[in-house]
Amino acid sequence: MSRLLFVQGLDLVIEALQKLQGRDDVRATANLIERIAELRGSGNIEQATPRDANSVFQDCPAAHSKTNVEALAELRSVASVCKKCPHLAAFRHTVVFGVGNPNADLMFVGEAPGADEDLRGEPFVGRAGELLTKIIQTMGYERSEVYIANILKCRPDLPVGASGNRQPTEQEMANCLPYLRQQIELIQPKVIVALGGVAMRGLFRKNEPMKNLRGRWHSFGSVPVMATFHPSYLLRNQALTEKRKVWEDMLLVLERLGRHITERQRNYFLKG
Repeated sequence: MSRLLFVQGLDLVIEALQKLQGRDDVRATANLIERIAELRGSGNIEQATPRDANSVFQDCPAAHSKTNVEALAELRSVASVCKKCPHLAAFRHTVVFGVGNPNADLMFVGEAPGADEDLRGEPFVGRAGELLTKIIQTMGYERSEVYIANILKCRPDLPVGASGNRQPTEQEMANCLPYLRQQIELIQPKVIVALGGVAMRGLFRKNEPMKNLRGRWHSFGSVPVMATFHPSYLLRNQALTEKRKVWEDMLLVLERLGRHITERQRNYFLKG
């Protein structure tokens, strides 16, 4: 059994238990779900099976030698034919898996692909993507140095003739989250930036206003997560005060990553 299959199996167990939590005839405790999630995050296969961890990997000798590029490519190929949400599979042009450095220290997680992303197969390539790229560059990174993904890999479907975008449903996000979990495990970023309320809801099932979530640290397993407004919010709200809020969040991210912050960076979007 490969590491990837083991992780996928635990993801299915977690999802099944979460679905059972609301039923009166079956008891799936939060502690049990958390314990399995911890086991999944630690990768401690020895605790999950009586077989020795080394013997597990003997079934797949190449598992240790796989690079992140190869492992992500394998995961991408699985996601590219996913039909967990048949309506999304029928609507999409392509699966928008993710893009960037497979060993990135910094990872951005958004909501779902829009029309531009669906056609190009890359996240954040529309107007919001252009703004995100500017934010990344202002932080001192190139877009190719970070990793960018979404909670949902498929564009949410729309009625015939409708335009625009819709938010993912809870079930759609639950179906897709295992792919993102595995991306995070493979990349092992030092910090994740969650872009917008939908991203936070997908990661943490938090349905709170972004004003209550942004500007403070959350934890996805062992990875610190900074919540901030989605770039599309800044496109709708051009006020300097809103831009400054997002930038203050990014300064906290830079500090957490141990990056040097210049005086110019500290003073962006402050009233002169």
